[in-house]
Amino acid sequence: MVSLKDIAEVCKVSVATVSKALNNQSDISEKTKARIQQTAKEMGYYPNSAAKALKTNRTWNLGVLFADEAQSGLTHDYFANVLDSFKRTAEQKGYDITFINCCKTRENKMTYLEHAKYRGFDGVVIACIDFTDPEVVELVNSKIPVVTIDHVFNNATAVVSDNIGGMRELVKAVLEKGHKKIAYIHGSDSAVTKNRLTAFYKTTEEAGIHIPDEYVKEAAYRSVQDAYERTRELLELKDMPTCILYPDDVAGFGGIKAIKEAGYVIPQDISIVGYDGIRFGQYLAPPLTTLQQDTEKLGMEAANELIMLIENPKTTGIHRIVVEGKVTPGGTVKQLSD
Repeated sequence: MVSLKDIAEVCKVSVATVSKALNNQSDISEKTKARIQQTAKEMGYYPNSAAKALKTNRTWNLGVLFADEAQSGLTHDYFANVLDSFKRTAEQKGYDITFINCCKTRENKMTYLEHAKYRGFDGVVIACIDFTDPEVVELVNSKIPVVTIDHVFNNATAVVSDNIGGMRELVKAVLEKGHKKIAYIHGSDSAVTKNRLTAFYKTTEEAGIHIPDEYVKEAAYRSVQDAYERTRELLELKDMPTCILYPDDVAGFGGIKAIKEAGYVIPQDISIVGYDGIRFGQYLAPPLTTLQQDTEKLGMEAANELIMLIENPKTTGIHRIVVEGKVTPGGTVKQLSD
């Protein structure tokens, strides 16, 4: 392994000068710095991460705590895109990322906080998990910098989708098409669900539309089977809705299956709307009307905020960043005549 001493001998400078050049310090000439850096590159020198950690008291490693209720992992389209953006942004700033082991059946199980300390994470991002879990709360309350995605704690910076605004715009788009009998299959209980459900009721109420209780049903997020069953229940109503909103695009696929099996055609007989804006939904025939979430910005903001908390703790406050989405019209909502 190439050492600083080896580079110093080749460049005929002191080890201290080599160290300054490789750390891009300003008290040596740019010409000398460039010559040393080029020599180090040609000799195949790489800084020892353990030594760097000892010197800076940082590991340049960020933890990711992520486990959705369906255990879909990185096949979860929405969060996979968010975390991909988080990863790319972190890497551009010199950080690596490591997932925190969420397996509850593992031997010699450590808590999330213990795992974070064991790995020496400089900070942790938390997404799509049971935020009421005592282990999650313990991690958030620790001294390790934490940023949450789509959940708000009083003592942690949060990057959240504008679920209230997004649902409001989605419902307004349906109302503008003339629909008054609107059903909503919402996700399982969470802050995201509560915000969307509140926005759904408020927007329809402002439009003078009453939503019957039987039009509102619950299904787990991303559960094709749950959405399929709830859709069948809606289709069996004597006064069935003209449009059904789903908790996410994947759940919408279950609704499509139920509607087709019942002999109905989308959108001629019944309209549907998804949420998230996953790419596959736009390849359906017709393309799915949905709310496109800005996963690129969500991941980028989460990474930037976490790194600021790590690198500038005294000047970085705890706050909330709200990321807006936009309606993708698609072709699954029919224009009704007055």
